Amino acid sequence: MQRLRSVDGQIMLAAYRARLGNTATAHLADGQHILDVPALDHHDVHVRYRPMWDSPLNHGPVPERLPVQQAWAWCFVPDGRVVLVADPGPRGALPMLPGGTVESTDATPEDTLHREAAEEAQLTLTDPVRLGWVLDETGEVYGGVGPNARLRLATRVTAIGPTAVDPATGHPFARLLATPAQAAALLGWGPPGARQAQLAVDTARERWGLPAAARAAIEEIPAEGMRLS
Repeated sequence: MQRLRSVDGQIMLAAYRARLGNTATAHLADGQHILDVPALDHHDVHVRYRPMWDSPLNHGPVPERLPVQQAWAWCFVPDGRVVLVADPGPRGALPMLPGGTVESTDATPEDTLHREAAEEAQLTLTDPVRLGWVLDETGEVYGGVGPNARLRLATRVTAIGPTAVDPATGHPFARLLATPAQAAALLGWGPPGARQAQLAVDTARERWGLPAAARAAIEEIPAEGMRLS
């Protein structure tokens, strides 16, 4: 993008987002949308490009010697899509799975997930299932605490409330609905992320009878929330 003229970069980015988001043809003038603006463009969502990321998902219980520092989840709605949150910033919004850092007030990582999902995306969740954990060898993001585990879960969304300000950041997050495959691509986790997404899909199908979401357009969850059947 830095080697292109601004308008050419905007055209290429819109084309990439249209392909990933399955939003059909992008109608542009001078690099700007002239019809409805798709959700990825509306929030200037960027892929978390991590070409060297290769953190496999470890199955089974977390070893007792490893503290759990994070709990994130593939949060499924009834049609088999998952919720992503995107934190707006000066260089665009970076997509994330709902969840976050385990606080001292959280009795379990599952409590962390429920709290963070409610704060960030106004989600009500049920029946979280642990899929596995990813090893963080340094804990640098937590001040260098050393080796720790980042837990990955799958869970079912029972309600999505109106948009609210996230207490940790002081602003609301964008909330998106995407297929698990689209979510894995946006997260930039490469083959390990694709395998993790498939495991989440298999879990949702076997445990809750949810369909495997077909390729669909990435949509924004409206500010007033959604009623889930």
